[in-house]
Amino acid sequence: MSLILQFNEATVKRGLKKILGPLNLSIYESERWVILGPNGAGKTTFFQLAGTVMHPTTGRVSVLGEELGKVDVFELRPRIGLMTNSTLENIPYEESVMDVVLTSAYAIYGRWEEEYDLWDESRAMGLLTTLGVRDLAQRTFGTLSDGERKRALIARALMPNPELLLLDEPAAGLDLGGREDLLKRLTQLAQDPLSPATIIITHHIEEIPVGTTHALLLAEGEVVASGAISGVITSENLSRAYGIPVSVTSDSGRYFARAL
Repeated sequence: MSLILQFNEATVKRGLKKILGPLNLSIYESERWVILGPNGAGKTTFFQLAGTVMHPTTGRVSVLGEELGKVDVFELRPRIGLMTNSTLENIPYEESVMDVVLTSAYAIYGRWEEEYDLWDESRAMGLLTTLGVRDLAQRTFGTLSDGERKRALIARALMPNPELLLLDEPAAGLDLGGREDLLKRLTQLAQDPLSPATIIITHHIEEIPVGTTHALLLAEGEVVASGAISGVITSENLSRAYGIPVSVTSDSGRYFARAL
């Protein structure tokens, strides 16, 4: 089993303030992770390290077998599928949904004079079908609803056939129907043995797809718990992380929380 992501005493600081760490964690190719924690817990910093956007202040981070600081990150990034708010900000709203997905093969935003073959077009259409937005392929991106945009951007993240998939709050802002439809599709992705190692950030345990295997719970930049999801998403751990009494229940692989 290949090691996809490894943190060894990794710490990120801003001046004298510690943002994250020290973090020790290993993620393997067949695993599906969720990152949870209150605002300011270090979730976004974790993603920036995993996505090669920043380097640790101290310690080591290895992504896809390469240590940050000792590798050209521009060679690594095409092997990582990434969906964040910054991705949304970079997409030209006049671009067709099909081209939004296709251009990810070249790691660019906005179609220019590059050429795509039939395989590229077939893969893009297949991913749009998987995410339930095939009929929107010729629509312009700016006309889509929030839920439709999220699904198009996940298809874009999957287009280069990445070895690591990073999704930042994919269900945030969706209504109940949109959230449940997206979670159903993310569950199918999580249960597909050919899918890449996946890490999802979410604020709500109700948004964790069935099939997620591991969880990392952060608070104030430190690890509250990590490991197999059933041992991390517990009433005790969430109460510690959020600083209030929390009751956690589960049903058929889904998790639910309420304050006591």
